[in-house]
Amino acid sequence: MNYMEELGQKAKQASHVIAKAGAVLKNQALEAIAKNLLNSTEEIISANQKDLEQAVKNNMNLAMQDRLKLDETRIKNIANAVLKVASMEDVIGEEVRGWIRPNGLRIRQVRVPMGVIGIIFESRPNVTVDAAVLCLKAGNAVILRGGKEAIFSNTCLVKVMQNALTSVGLPAELVQLVEKTDRETAGDMMRLNGYLDVLIPRGGAGLIQAVVKQATVPVIETGAGNCHVYIDESADLEMAVAIADNAKTQRPSVCNAIETLLVHENIAEKFLPEIQQAFEKHKVIIHGCENTRKILGDSVILATEEDYFKEYSNYEIAIKIVKNIENAVNHILKYSTHHSESIVTQNMQNAEYFLNSVDSSAVYVNASTRFTDGEEFGFGAEIGISTQKLHARGPMGLLALTTTQYRITGNGQIRS
Repeated sequence: MNYMEELGQKAKQASHVIAKAGAVLKNQALEAIAKNLLNSTEEIISANQKDLEQAVKNNMNLAMQDRLKLDETRIKNIANAVLKVASMEDVIGEEVRGWIRPNGLRIRQVRVPMGVIGIIFESRPNVTVDAAVLCLKAGNAVILRGGKEAIFSNTCLVKVMQNALTSVGLPAELVQLVEKTDRETAGDMMRLNGYLDVLIPRGGAGLIQAVVKQATVPVIETGAGNCHVYIDESADLEMAVAIADNAKTQRPSVCNAIETLLVHENIAEKFLPEIQQAFEKHKVIIHGCENTRKILGDSVILATEEDYFKEYSNYEIAIKIVKNIENAVNHILKYSTHHSESIVTQNMQNAEYFLNSVDSSAVYVNASTRFTDGEEFGFGAEIGISTQKLHARGPMGLLALTTTQYRITGNGQIRS
């Protein structure tokens, strides 16, 4: 039995315990986790500092360092997110639907836990807690594999959560961390059939595609975010600048930040200088088409085909001027990762066309793509943002971490 199988076996055993735990016990565990996080703030920050020091040595870009960093405020926010999950209604045992057959059989479809969930993610240590508590609330055990860039932070956070679990009488193995960061262990996790019920990758396109291609366990594809905002010719300029600026610069390293800005040719000469001025405050590097360069000048880097496929995850963006909404939609259909797209327009016919034509998990009218987030959708924390269509799509909260079971009650019926 290899290292991952040992973790899998422990998780499987623990999953049977949490599946039978009621809402009260699960909430006690979550409240204990939130309390332990706050009480362990200094210890967590100290561990995180070790990761940040390594990040500087390894020349990690500033946006990615920001994703990695934990401070007192962020730890408070993480603890508050845990309490929000605790306050949410328990979905386990919920009757989705029920009916009685002509033969008297009573059939109920009831929501039940998945079992054991695996999460592979990159540098954001807050994911360690978000993922764990959502899995716990939904009655699951979880195996977490974060990137080596956050190993000290993640080890500390999991220890804090395990101590909280045992304090309320639940097994520590409900939350386990893969402490080996080599590729072989990652491969073993992707093939942990018989133990993992589903594997969820969170991170960049490279990580997600590696998991999708190599895994033999079921996978929910998440996260890669080549997101777009299209500025229609009828757009209110002030609104358009505010939305585009927020969608790019409010936190550029996350998957719901935009990477490409599409602008109708009839509004480009007015809009582009204004958005350039807004972007300059953050020193955003602009890659633009020939027409964008004609308007904004040589400071704009001529965009290549590859630029429109990129998830920059930084203060960098591609801009393209399009002839009409049809061109904008076609561009999105070609280059998008089916995450989040937005149109800024005062033409409701164009808004409806955009909503009906764009094939992404979240489509906005006159709002920033930055709202594609479990907490912003009212789900509490989230496990990730699914860009596929089966089982779950968009921000995944508690319901996405459950399945259903048919429960049939009879009084002696046999099939003839």
